Amino acid sequence: MTASTDNELRDRPTGELLRELSKQTTTLVKQELDLAKAELQEKGKQASIGAGMFGGAGMFGVGAFAALTASVIAALSEAMDTWLAALIVAVVYAAVAGVMAMTGKRKVKEAAPPFPEQARDSVKEDMEWAKTQARSGRT
Repeated sequence: MTASTDNELRDRPTGELLRELSKQTTTLVKQELDLAKAELQEKGKQASIGAGMFGGAGMFGVGAFAALTASVIAALSEAMDTWLAALIVAVVYAAVAGVMAMTGKRKVKEAAPPFPEQARDSVKEDMEWAKTQARSGRT
């Protein structure tokens, strides 16, 4: 700030300076919000592109799994009837799915209830401590 600018500010009434400060603060906050909005929009675009890529990867993964399944059935059909090879692959897949479902069920059950138990216990301890402090302050 130059000396002439400093003198100009000193010569202005306090009310005018406060109005100018309020106006500049409002402008600054608006600009910061606009910047945050633009940044979030850009990040949202990137996230949507990433989500689309995951979707595409999932589709190609399913296709690859289907091709692998067909090749396993074809390989087994060299030693047995095709229907029996397909049945064997289906039974193996069903067994894998069953194990995954049971494991998933157990993990979900372990996570329930979805409540922050440690935080609850910590708050209870804090409340007890505050009560103790309040009681000791009264005596």
